[in-house]
Amino acid sequence: MNLLFAIVIGILFGSGVFLLLKADLFRVVAGLVLVSNAANLTLMSSGLTRGRAPIQPLPDDVGIADPLVQAMTLTALVIGFAVTAVLLALSFGVYRARHSVDLDELSRQQAAAAAESEAHTAALDEERELQEAEQRARAHDESVS
Repeated sequence: MNLLFAIVIGILFGSGVFLLLKADLFRVVAGLVLVSNAANLTLMSSGLTRGRAPIQPLPDDVGIADPLVQAMTLTALVIGFAVTAVLLALSFGVYRARHSVDLDELSRQQAAAAAESEAHTAALDEERELQEAEQRARAHDESVS
């Protein structure tokens, strides 16, 4: 049984890492979900003990299951679900704003926008310097006359 868990965890983790390395935003989110599920399975398999439910009164002769592992895994599942929902919402927002989920295309768009913004800022700075030079020239002409 432990070998089966190890194989499943390895496949989930490997598939998740493979998807994380893709250039598609939604595949990255899916890879993160797979890696998260692999971590949850690892946590569950590490604390896998057979026994009765830990409900009072506890029998002395029978082993009980560890409820902490189950509680931690449930907490990790809920947090993973929330993170997945937020990432999917952010990915959808990026798609609506940029019309692409390809990370390489998004990087190119960001670089083009940064270059355009820098050129616009340089043009504004140049225009401001010309206006200041004209004001200094007028002030100099007025002081001379």
